[in-house]
Amino acid sequence: MVTGLLVGLALILSGCGLQPATSFVPAAGPGSIEEIPGAEEQTVVVTSKNFTEQLILGKIAVLAMQAAGFDVTDLTNVPGSQPVRELMLSGQADITIEYTGTAWLTYLGKKKGIPNQQKQWEAVKKADKKNGLTWLPPAPLNNTYAMAVRSEAVEKLGGISKLSELKELPVKERTFCIESEFNSRSDGMTPMLKHYGLERGSPEGVPNDNIGIYDTGAVYSATDNGACNFGEVFTTDGRIDALDLTVLEDDKNFFPAYNAAPVVRTELLKEFPQIADVFAQIMPELTSDVMRKLNGQVDVQGGTPADVAFDWMVKEGFISEVENPLAPE
Repeated sequence: MVTGLLVGLALILSGCGLQPATSFVPAAGPGSIEEIPGAEEQTVVVTSKNFTEQLILGKIAVLAMQAAGFDVTDLTNVPGSQPVRELMLSGQADITIEYTGTAWLTYLGKKKGIPNQQKQWEAVKKADKKNGLTWLPPAPLNNTYAMAVRSEAVEKLGGISKLSELKELPVKERTFCIESEFNSRSDGMTPMLKHYGLERGSPEGVPNDNIGIYDTGAVYSATDNGACNFGEVFTTDGRIDALDLTVLEDDKNFFPAYNAAPVVRTELLKEFPQIADVFAQIMPELTSDVMRKLNGQVDVQGGTPADVAFDWMVKEGFISEVENPLAPE
């Protein structure tokens, strides 16, 4: 089964023209990340999925391993979660930054996520140990679902800041913009309303006419334009800040935890345990607020994931800038 998936992955990668992308990452030297003895003789393959946040996180991992002295193969920008997972399971990739909720629900086949972030990480770490993968401590960033409101409407809505306060609003103000997937998910719209004491389809709860279904990505602009009071968002999306949306607190812990954490092949980590120390510097600084800003620099301001990751790593002092021998004169 794995062989078949890897053959399929090879076809996907060749069809997309995807190759190791080391040349697309600025050269990184040591900063607070110091060179690890013997690393220069070890090739390390870093992989990631192909959406903005994953590309940035992937490049952060590439730069960190470069600064630590490894010979790094950059295999970020892989199309899809499952191909990345198979690269890790097969040993064709060594490091990725993955989401706890994705591993728990998608890879490990669990039916229900764990809202408590620490417990979700511990459960994933324990379950994936038998697969030869070690989950290092996660970042604070939690890329999960949330509801957001345009900031200028908060006062009109009674200063709302928490999902539990939806019940206090008049029915006519309980209007939502959501995507079709969120509309039908087990951690989506209908269960969320029930969790917070509101019945979907009820005249006293949230009438169906109060819910608008939008294409992927259109929810943000619809919410900002006032088509609804509350829009479904991802908590680390750069458009939250760009459009001045306010995220409501999930104060009754409905949504599963999707913290990003480094995943390293256990065999490699045993040989170079200092890799854990490298990521222990980086991950605590990656909060949801920081990730929103980094994502916004790509999606809103037009930067490249490699440059955004590099500039942040240099600013934080993790790495130093060195002359790139591949750069054109």
